[in-house]
Amino acid sequence: MPEVGNLSNNQGETDSSPLNQAHLAKLLEQHLRSLQVAGLTHLPKNLDESNLDLSQLLTSPDTTASLPATATNPDNSSTKNYAAPQHTRSANEINEAPQSNYNETTNNAPATPTIIPPTDFSESNRLPLEQRQAALNVLQSEISQCTKCSDLAGQRTQTVFGVGAPNARLVFVGEAPGADEDRIGEPFVGEAGKLLDKILTACKLERENIFILNTIKCRPPQNRNPSQNELSNCWGYAERQLEIIQPEFICCLGSVAARTLLKTTQSLGKLRKQFHSYRGSRVLVTYHPAYLLRTPSAKRHVWEDMKMLMKEMGVELSN
Repeated sequence: MPEVGNLSNNQGETDSSPLNQAHLAKLLEQHLRSLQVAGLTHLPKNLDESNLDLSQLLTSPDTTASLPATATNPDNSSTKNYAAPQHTRSANEINEAPQSNYNETTNNAPATPTIIPPTDFSESNRLPLEQRQAALNVLQSEISQCTKCSDLAGQRTQTVFGVGAPNARLVFVGEAPGADEDRIGEPFVGEAGKLLDKILTACKLERENIFILNTIKCRPPQNRNPSQNELSNCWGYAERQLEIIQPEFICCLGSVAARTLLKTTQSLGKLRKQFHSYRGSRVLVTYHPAYLLRTPSAKRHVWEDMKMLMKEMGVELSN
C-alpha cells in the first residue's frame, strides 16, 4: 500500500532535464492531434501563403522540422505557473487567421478531415515531472487568451485553469467555475469547495497531491450548467490536461463532468457504484458538492463512492 500522504505518480521522474527536441515534438504532435479531432485539418503558414496540412506534420519523422518559424517560437516570457490565476487578454491581442483558410487546400479542393482517435495513456508517453509542469504552463497561457466563447470571455474576470500536482494519481473533474472561482482563479473555492475540502480530509487527501479541474474554464452567467457549444469549445483543454498528467484515477463530480468525460447520456445514478475507463484511467462518478449542499441526504452516497475509490487506490479509511 502506498504512503497515504503521497498520492502522486513517481514513475520516471528522476530526469529533471529541460524540454528537449523529442519531447517538444511529442507535445506538439499531441496538440495537432487534438486539433484534428476538433475538425481542423489545415493551418495557414501566413495569410497570403498556402496552407499547412496537419496530416503531413503528424507523419513527418521530425515534427518540429516541418513547422514554419512562427509556429515554433513560443514566448517564454509569458509562461506562468500553471496553478496561478490568469487574467484575460483583450481580443485585439489575438490574431486569428481567416476561417475560410481552414477548409481549403492549395488547389482549393474541399479538405477531408482525418479523425485520429485518442490512444490510451502509456508509460512510454508519460513525461517527467518537470516537463509535465512546463507543458501545463504552456497550456495555461494558451487558455488564458481563449475567446472561443465570446460571451463568456467578455464577462470573465479570468480563466480557471485548475490546480494541483502535475503528477497526481487522482484528478477530480468538476462542472464549471462559479463566482468565487472566477474571482480567485482556482476551482472549488466557494461553499461547494469547502465541502469538497471536507471530503478530501475524510479521505486523507490533500489538494497539493491531487489535481482539480473543470469541464470548461470560464464562468457561465448565473452559474448555470455549461451549454453544449461551450463544452465543445472548451473540453479539449481538459483532455490535454489529462493527457499531460495521465492520472491513474479520475473522479467525476456531477452529471455534466461524467457525461462529458465518458461521452454518454446515462444518468448519474446509473453511472455510480462502478469503475469506468478513460484512456486507461479508472473513472468513478459521484455527486457534485453543490448538489450535496441542496440535498444533504446524498452525502452518504458520496461517502460510499469515495470509500470505493480509496480502497482501489490503497488508502485505508475508518468506517
